Amino acid sequence: MCYTVSMQSASWTAWAWIPISIWGALAQTARNAAQRSLVAQGGALGATLARFLYGLPFAALWLAVLHAVPATSGAVPDFGARYFAWQLLGAIGQLAATAFMLVAIKQRNFVVGVAFSKTDALQVALLGMLFLHELPGWLTMAAIGVATVGVVMLSLPRKAGVVTTPDDAPSWAGPAAMYGLASGACFAFSALGYRGASLELPGASAWLIGAWGVLWAQAAQTLLLGSWLALRSPQSLRAIVSAWRISTIAGAAGALASIGWFTAYALTSAANVRTVGMVEVVFSYMVSRRFMNEKLAPAEQAGLLLVLAGLLALCFQL
Repeated sequence: MCYTVSMQSASWTAWAWIPISIWGALAQTARNAAQRSLVAQGGALGATLARFLYGLPFAALWLAVLHAVPATSGAVPDFGARYFAWQLLGAIGQLAATAFMLVAIKQRNFVVGVAFSKTDALQVALLGMLFLHELPGWLTMAAIGVATVGVVMLSLPRKAGVVTTPDDAPSWAGPAAMYGLASGACFAFSALGYRGASLELPGASAWLIGAWGVLWAQAAQTLLLGSWLALRSPQSLRAIVSAWRISTIAGAAGALASIGWFTAYALTSAANVRTVGMVEVVFSYMVSRRFMNEKLAPAEQAGLLLVLAGLLALCFQL
């Protein structure tokens, strides 16, 4: 089946997804920082639920604003079974990815924990080729490869005596590596699902595709994970209710991040979006240095430079 997405103008779609993706990465960095403090109180799953539950009102508000403003308003898209199947794949993948990433962050420092989850770009490119028939060019694959090498360097085991936290993982076989790689794989399936869902709505504007996608996904995630925790871990629910201030911050930042990602998925391939999304590693480095007093080894700093080089190469060759 040949998929097309109707856009407002060819010139707009040629570049707009780049700042939108960067915005999503910036908001996601803020969300991760807020969620990290919730893990100790509500566990990884409780912190994950806070991101979706408290983000739902913000997603609904954004959708209402888009439908109220003439420049972005439009008819409610014609959702079908295939759309919801793709959305469910994305929602479940994102649930699992977020939980795995929070555990990885807890195992090792903030920026390295995020870096493990960014191994998804190559997986997204492969899945996009297999299931959506989106074939990235060789320059795009080269840029993805350079950025991924940077992520690998960020994730390499530290030399003896170079530590920043007591929980630094000793090797790629450590828990942080396993949880981080699992997070990356789940993020890859999540991106595939959300991109596939957006391609099921030809003719709708990218803004409305993104807004409706966020609302449906977060509603499903809140229902699925909330029901599970209500049955198996009610104390986690009580914890995120008690910590409602930080939960609201995490939810708002998460909704803003998802709005960015979903809108970008409606504009270009998932591989492009996830590659530019690697800039989150750079933002995470800034957060870890400024607010958490965590430092990177020289090899990790070189990894950050490679990530930036890959992102710049991707942007300039588009």
